Amino acid sequence: MLKTLGAQVGEFKKASILTPLFMILEVIMDMVIPLLMASIIDKGVEVGDINHIFRVGVLMVAAAAFALFCGIMGGKYGAEASTGFARNLRRSMFENIQTFSFSNIDRFSTASLVTRMTTDVTNLQNAYQMILRMCFRAPFSLIIAMAMSFMVNARLASIYLVAVLILGCILGFFVRRAMKYFTQMFDKYDELNNSVQENVTAIRVVKAFVREDYEKDRFARANNGLYNLAVRAERIVSMNMPVMMFTVYSCILGISWIGAKFIIQDQLTTGQLMMLLTYCMNILMSLMMLSMIFVMVSMSIASARRVSEVLNEKADIVNPVNPVYEVKDGSITFDHVTFRYDEKSEKPVLNNVNISIQSGETIGILGGTGSSKSTMANLISRLYDVSEGSVKVGGIDVREYDIETLRDKVAVVLQKNVLFSGTILENLRWGKKDATLEECKRVCRLACADEFIEKMPDGYDTYIEQGGANVSGGQRQRLCIARALLKDPRVLILDDSTSAVDTATDARIREAFASEIPDTTKLIIAQRISSVQDADRIIVLENGEITGFGTHELLLKENDIYREVYESQTNGADFDERGGEA
Repeated sequence: MLKTLGAQVGEFKKASILTPLFMILEVIMDMVIPLLMASIIDKGVEVGDINHIFRVGVLMVAAAAFALFCGIMGGKYGAEASTGFARNLRRSMFENIQTFSFSNIDRFSTASLVTRMTTDVTNLQNAYQMILRMCFRAPFSLIIAMAMSFMVNARLASIYLVAVLILGCILGFFVRRAMKYFTQMFDKYDELNNSVQENVTAIRVVKAFVREDYEKDRFARANNGLYNLAVRAERIVSMNMPVMMFTVYSCILGISWIGAKFIIQDQLTTGQLMMLLTYCMNILMSLMMLSMIFVMVSMSIASARRVSEVLNEKADIVNPVNPVYEVKDGSITFDHVTFRYDEKSEKPVLNNVNISIQSGETIGILGGTGSSKSTMANLISRLYDVSEGSVKVGGIDVREYDIETLRDKVAVVLQKNVLFSGTILENLRWGKKDATLEECKRVCRLACADEFIEKMPDGYDTYIEQGGANVSGGQRQRLCIARALLKDPRVLILDDSTSAVDTATDARIREAFASEIPDTTKLIIAQRISSVQDADRIIVLENGEITGFGTHELLLKENDIYREVYESQTNGADFDERGGEA
C-alpha cells in the first residue's frame, strides 16, 4: 500500500523533501530563542547590561524572522507537495479505471469510485501535508526541547518525561478507539453518495411516481448513519484537548513550584526557569501535534486502502504481447463458447455456443429478457473474455487483437444509450474525432436522425444536456447509431437500439444499412420479430443456449419457440409473454 501511494508523489519529490527540511530549520530556530531569552534575563536584565540586551535581542529577532521564513517556505512546499500528490492520485485512479473491463467495474459501485476519488483522496492529501510538516516538526521539536531541558536541570525535566509517557498512553488509547469508527464511516459515505446519485439521475422517475418522501427517508437513513459514526469518533477524539490542557497546566504548576524553590536555593536562575517553561510548552504542543497526526493518519488509513484497491486493480482484459492491428473483415465465429460472469458459479451464462457468421451478413439475435443476448454481443468486442472456447472476428481470436483496433472496428450501440453534454456534432465525433460535417450528415441520414436534427434551431450545433435529457428516447437511439456508423466498422452491433423507434423508422434504418453498408456485418439484437425477420439469418437464444439459427421462414417451420413468439407478437403480445424463461 505504501509503495503504491508513494509512487504517486512523482514530480513533487523535491517539494516533499524541502518541506520537512524547512520544518526542521524552523524547529532549530524555535529552540534557540528560549536560550537567547534566558541570556537576556540573566545577563542583561538582572545585571542591567543594556548592550547585552540589545545584542542578544537583535539575534533573537533574527532567529524569529528566520523561523518565520522557514515556516512560510515549509507551508508553501507542503501545500505544493500534498496538492500535487492528490492530483496524481486522482489522475492515476481515473486512468486505471479507463483500462478496466466490465468485470473490473462490476467489483466497484459507481458511488464507491466517486467517494474514493473525492473524499478519500482529500483525506490522503490532508494526511500527507500533515505528515510532511508536523510528522517531522513535532518529534524533532519534542526531542530537542527534552534534551535542552535535561541539560538545564535534569530533575525538573523529569516532570516532562513522566507527563509525555502518561499522555502518550492516554492519547494512544483514544486514537485506537476512534479508528474503528473512522473505518466504518467510509462505507457510510458510499451509501450516502449512492443515494444522492440514484436520486439525481432518476429524478424524473422519482417525481413521476411521487416517491420524494421515500427518497428523503432513504437519504436521511444514510445521512444519520454517517452522523452517528462521526459523533462517536469525534466524541473520543475530543477528549484529546482536555487531557492535553490538564497535563500542560499541571506541568507548568509543578515546574513553577519546584523551580521557585530552586531559584531561592541558587540552583536555578530566573532565565533558566523561563527557558524551561518555554520548553515545557514546546514539548506538550509537540505531543498535541502528534496526537492530531495519529487521528489524521487513522482516518487516512482506511482511505489509503480504498484508493490502493483502485490503483492496484489490474485490468482483466489486456493487450497480447504481439497484438494484431488489422481486422480483415467482419466474419464472426463462436467456437464452443462458454461464459460465466463469476468463475465460481456452476451454471454458465452462455453454454457451448457454436455459430459462424459470414462477413457482410445481417444477423438477428432474438431472445427474452435474461437470455444473454447482450452478453453474447459483449464477447465480440471483448468487453468480457470467454470462460471457455474462443470468439473470432476476421478469422482471428479477439484475444489476439490490439484492444483499441478491435473495438474501433466492432461498433456497439449499447442497450443503454448514452449521450454526453455538448453539441450534436461533438457527440457524433466520438465515433471519429476528425469527422467532417458532411460525414456526420451522411451517417445521420443512414440512422434517420437527420430529419429531427434539421428541425432543431441550431441544427448540428444544438446543445445536448448530460445524458441526452433534452431529446427523446428514439432520437437518442438514432444519434447513438449514427455515432457508431461514423467509425466505419467491420461489425455493427445494435443491442436493442431501436426499441424506442417506431416500426416505419426502424424499417428505413434497416433498408439504409442494407444498401449503404453492405460489407459491414450487422448484428441486430431485439425482442420484436419485425426488427429481425428480414435478416439473412436469425439466432434464437434461450437461457444462454442457441435453440435455433436460420432464416425467418426456416425458423417458422422448424423452431417451436420462434413460431410461438411470432404468432404471439402478430397478435400484439411481447416476446416475454410467451411464458418461457425471462
